[in-house]
Amino acid sequence: MFRSLDPALIVATAGSLHQRIAERFPDSGLSRVAGELLTVAQGTDARITALRRPRWGLRLGIGLLIASMLAVALVTVSRLSLPGSFTALGDFVQVMDAAINDVVFMGIAIAFLVTIESRLRRHRALKALHELRSLVHIVDMHQLTKDPDTAMREQRNAHASSPQGLTPFELGRYLDYCSELLSVSSKVAALYAQQLEDPVVLNAVNEVEALTTGLSAKIWQKLVILGSSTRVLPASSASLEGSAPA
Repeated sequence: MFRSLDPALIVATAGSLHQRIAERFPDSGLSRVAGELLTVAQGTDARITALRRPRWGLRLGIGLLIASMLAVALVTVSRLSLPGSFTALGDFVQVMDAAINDVVFMGIAIAFLVTIESRLRRHRALKALHELRSLVHIVDMHQLTKDPDTAMREQRNAHASSPQGLTPFELGRYLDYCSELLSVSSKVAALYAQQLEDPVVLNAVNEVEALTTGLSAKIWQKLVILGSSTRVLPASSASLEGSAPA
């Protein structure tokens, strides 16, 4: 069970995260984003199962078309005859040259037909990953204006909250939740790489994971700055700060 991602556990993690955000920041935009991520996570397993399901109608149609092409090619080859004299040799060479070209184009057509199903599967998987990438950028937009320096200046001025309406502690929790949302998003994307053996899909998943890692690093920088002056970081943030290189 520890050698593959469990979609049910990812959904449970996304649901727990959504509940925590909703309790801490009710009716907030971040809570709605977490709810949308939960909806996406809940539908991911069913979507991947549908993508992996064989399309027998499409396969049958492609098989019949390929069989028809091969039958036509065999009939054409069977009607060819060797030249009876050197005068007909030139015509025979021309016919063979045309036949070879036809075989090459037929091979290209067969390769195209055989890969139609995988390309349709790839297209739908990339569309789903694009939705996840958009969610990741929306999470980044929510943390973009959360400036720890502003919160620290407000604390030195003895004000109760920062201009964003968050205390330093709440700001730390908000940023921590953003980092967790990015992590869950990358795990949802990883389900596509785990279930679909497609190099293009795998590359797209790697891009989503690299994106979430880079954005999460920016958030943790804010958390370290906030924690170094306020000492109100969440436990997970404090442990990261202690392990961060000087």
